[in-house]
Amino acid sequence: MINVKAEEQLIKVPAVALVFWLIKIAATTLGETGGDAVSMSMQLGYLLSTGIFAVLFAVAVTAQVSAKRYQPLLYWSTIIATTTVGTTLADFADRSLGIGYAGGSSLLFLLLLGSLFVWHRSMGSISVDTIYTKKAELFYWVTIMFSQTLGTALGDWTADSAGLGYTKGALVFGMLLVVIVAAYYWTSISRTTLFWAAFILTRPLGAVVGDLLDKPVSAGGLALSRYSASAVLLAFILISLFALPQRAAEKQH
Repeated sequence: MINVKAEEQLIKVPAVALVFWLIKIAATTLGETGGDAVSMSMQLGYLLSTGIFAVLFAVAVTAQVSAKRYQPLLYWSTIIATTTVGTTLADFADRSLGIGYAGGSSLLFLLLLGSLFVWHRSMGSISVDTIYTKKAELFYWVTIMFSQTLGTALGDWTADSAGLGYTKGALVFGMLLVVIVAAYYWTSISRTTLFWAAFILTRPLGAVVGDLLDKPVSAGGLALSRYSASAVLLAFILISLFALPQRAAEKQH
C-alpha cells in the first residue's frame, strides 16, 4: 500500500472552471496544428516527430510531478506536450502502421478505459481533487496521454472516414459538449464522470478545428499556415493565463 501521508502534497492541477475549458480547447487545437507543423510542414514524418514530442512530454511531466505547487505555465505546457505527441502518435499508428482510424480509436479507447479502471482500483477515486500524491498524479498524466491520442484518432475518423468533414465534425463534438454541460446542471450524474467525458471530447473537437484551420481548401479546410495558426493559439493561451485568474483544485475531504 502507498504511504499517502509520506507522499501527500499540494494539488498541482487547476480547479475546473470556464477558463480551464477555454484554455483546454485552445491547447488541444494547438496540439493538432503544432503536431502537423512539425510532422508535415517540416517534413520530419510521424515517427521522428513522435520521438521529439515524446521527449518533450517526458521532460514536462517530470518537471510537473517534481514541482512543489501548482504552476499554470508548467501545467499547461505539459498539457500541450501531451496533445502534440498524441497528434503525431495517432497519425503514425493510423496512417504509417495502417491500423486505420477505427482500429486506432478502438485500441486507444480501451487503453483509456483501462487506465481509468486501474487508477480507480489503485487509488479509490479518479477525481481531480484527490490528486495530491505523486502516484495519483502519474495516473492522471498517463490517462491524459491516452485521451489526447484517442482524440486525434477519433477526430480524424469522424471528419474523414465518417465523411462529416471538419465543420460538421466540430459541430458534432461541440453539441456533445453542450449535452454534457446540460447534464452537469440538470442531472445527478457523477461530476467526475462528466469531467472526464468533457475532457476527452475537447480533444477531438480540437483535432477537427485544427484540421479545419490548416488543411487545404480542396480537403475542406481553410488552408491557413500551420505556423501562424499555432502562434495565434499559443498567444491566446498565454494571454488567458496572465489575464484570467486560475487556482489549484482543492483537496477532497
